Amino acid sequence: MLKKSLVLMSISAAFFAQAQDVSIIRNSIDVYSGSPMVGSSKFNAMAGSNGALGGDASSLLTNPAGLGVAISGEINGTLSINNNKNTSSLAGSSINYNVNDVDLGNVGGIMTFQLMTESAWKFINIGVNFSNQSIENYVETPGNSNLMYDFDVDRSSSYAGHAYNRYGNLSKTSFGVGANYNHNLYLGVGFNFFNATIDQYDTAAFKSLQNGAIDYFDKQNTPYFERSTGFSASLGVIGKVSPNFRIGAALETPTFWEIERSYDFYNDPELGDDFGYENRRFTSPLKATVSAAVVAGKNFSLNADYSLGLSRPKYKVYGPAETELNDFFEDNYKNVSELRLGAEYRIKQLRLRGGYSYVSNPLDALTINRFTNEGTTGDQSYSNLILNDRNLLSFGLGYDFKSFYIDAAYQNVTSKYSNPFMRGILTDNIDSAYYSPTDIVTSDAYIVSDVKNSRNNFFITFGWKF
Repeated sequence: MLKKSLVLMSISAAFFAQAQDVSIIRNSIDVYSGSPMVGSSKFNAMAGSNGALGGDASSLLTNPAGLGVAISGEINGTLSINNNKNTSSLAGSSINYNVNDVDLGNVGGIMTFQLMTESAWKFINIGVNFSNQSIENYVETPGNSNLMYDFDVDRSSSYAGHAYNRYGNLSKTSFGVGANYNHNLYLGVGFNFFNATIDQYDTAAFKSLQNGAIDYFDKQNTPYFERSTGFSASLGVIGKVSPNFRIGAALETPTFWEIERSYDFYNDPELGDDFGYENRRFTSPLKATVSAAVVAGKNFSLNADYSLGLSRPKYKVYGPAETELNDFFEDNYKNVSELRLGAEYRIKQLRLRGGYSYVSNPLDALTINRFTNEGTTGDQSYSNLILNDRNLLSFGLGYDFKSFYIDAAYQNVTSKYSNPFMRGILTDNIDSAYYSPTDIVTSDAYIVSDVKNSRNNFFITFGWKF
């Protein structure tokens, strides 16, 4: 296979994007700087808010000190059923597309070891948790006959549509140890191993004005495929301020990613159309979480978590591409914050749960050169370009059969953002154009659609306590 270094664009603080494939920036934040938050149905029904409560293996997703809260062993498995709907709108037209996925979302277990000594240390517990989520995302945007492209004097086409298609999964396997000191102080440490697969396509369609034929074009260096592994570690503490009030804190190191990337390229002066590959190293932001919980007897609990990224995404520099990506993150990335609220109420063996979370927009406002619906071009500033803030609302039910239990949860996740695509230039140093077997499309401006993303997630958990 050919090893070929990608040549990316020059990025300034004021103007985003000369030739960059925006999906690289999207995936750097959305995939490699994120983390699977699919836990047990109890965890999911409470919007992932358990940083000061703990008690099961899903604690490894927020605060490993929660392992120390457990006083009995437990193992559970969770089935995940997901629906991802994107509605992309342009020039008064919209296209809806649904992706459905059924998978093993989570497996977790805790082994408890009660210390039969006079010491104040009561338990040493070991936990394992596997969290898995689909990152499949398909955005199809309608055409606009006002956007014309002239291949030569006698041949013109109009923009007929665009598809961004990402397949893949992101998983996190965690191992941790939690300790219980006198039932008042809980300490924990976790080690996290990540795996990500991304298969991504970027395709545009143009309709001939002469004969109505549709030609399809692939963006330079697409489709591309990434297989990646990562590692992080976490530390946590939970303390009882009073019998009914707890506070917690956790710190997770950056995730250190090794990325193997392969891609198709076109029109190389020496090699023509061929297949290349490269390796990259990426470091996600350091993250801190603080938590507080109210536990009113055995019937009601309420937890709040606040997480904040403390650093920026960063690529190890092998050449101009990584330098330009790092410059973009330095100038335009905002530390991401997340608020999670969750509650549980017990009526004998029945459990009622609910939650809410909010994740902030990771990027500052960005200015780009874009096409209007009428076909003219001009600069436009966007506060929600590529990605935006995200809201999650959840609820769930559970029933305890003493040794066995069954839980169910539902989540609705929504986000709206502006989706830029179709900018591609071709110079001696930069090639980000779109290619068909016979033609090349270049553009100094983006087409920007409005995308509404809605995800409906269902979970069912079967568990055994021992």
